Amino acid sequence: MIRAGQKLLSLALAYAPLLLYLAVAGVFARLSSDFLTVQNFIHILVQSSAVAVAAVGMTFVLLTAGIDLSVGSIMFVTSAIAGTLVVRLGWPVAPVLAVALLAGLACGLINGMFITRLRMAPFIVTLAMLFVARGCGLWITQTRAINLPDTFRQLATARMAGIPSPVLITALVLAAAHLSLRRTVFGRQVYALGNDPRAAAKAGLPVNRILLRVYMISGACAAISGIITLAQLAAVSPNLGQGRELDVIAAAVLGGTSLFGGRGSALGSVMGAIMVETIGNGLNVIDADPYMYPVITGILIFAAVLLDSVRHQRTALRRRRYIRTPTAPGESVPPVEQVKVHAR
Repeated sequence: MIRAGQKLLSLALAYAPLLLYLAVAGVFARLSSDFLTVQNFIHILVQSSAVAVAAVGMTFVLLTAGIDLSVGSIMFVTSAIAGTLVVRLGWPVAPVLAVALLAGLACGLINGMFITRLRMAPFIVTLAMLFVARGCGLWITQTRAINLPDTFRQLATARMAGIPSPVLITALVLAAAHLSLRRTVFGRQVYALGNDPRAAAKAGLPVNRILLRVYMISGACAAISGIITLAQLAAVSPNLGQGRELDVIAAAVLGGTSLFGGRGSALGSVMGAIMVETIGNGLNVIDADPYMYPVITGILIFAAVLLDSVRHQRTALRRRRYIRTPTAPGESVPPVEQVKVHAR
């Protein structure tokens, strides 16, 4: 009976993000018949696409037990660059998108260089980048809004095979990230580094190179997220992307990505982003008090972190090994004399 209960608990912890989402959707479906419609679900997917793409990039960072607080500002500065090139210099859309992506990669590269070369804490480095990138964006736009032409807006309104382009972009980013994490040597190295950094270094893994790539991926995903947001708004505003880093981290955590590193998936983070948007959408459908939005989201984040902590403790217990205490030559060891050692 006890073993069956433990197996059930392990199963529930493994599928906690999915269970949380089903519980949230079930509550809103019970409260309003307008919630469970195809049109509303498509709306949720479209509105969550920007956060979902950035959350995919954040997944790579969190898997290494790092953090990237600069994603919101990277979204803003890349959008400012794109808007300036389109409106003031008359560039076509395709090269503008390439330049914006390169700008996101450059921001991630700077983060990674400071973390790997100067051994600075990711929290401090990315916090500094948060202010630097937003300051650069404000300097580029001169704190003025930039309205984009309809050709740029079509990036958000276009459909392919009936699928909205933001959803399609999210699916492509998710597929690339999933294959990278699950089917490549780099993905296995990311998980190994997050599980045990010292063991990964001793095993000869290129730790600095892995971290550099991880933060560049996060910067690139933030740039794509910024472009999606820019196309949906059709304007660069001074507060674009402000506070988005919190939504992105919340989405990744709600999707089951561990803050301790070494556990999580790109698919889970996308589910987390959809869950965050589902909460806002559901509360809007039932006409709830807007002040309750952050409260309910915060409660779910707390529950997700609590479940992650329980998973981490159970994993540590499973990794525990027992060895006998050393004795003098020829001396027998009583079976009860054992010392617990945690495998790192």
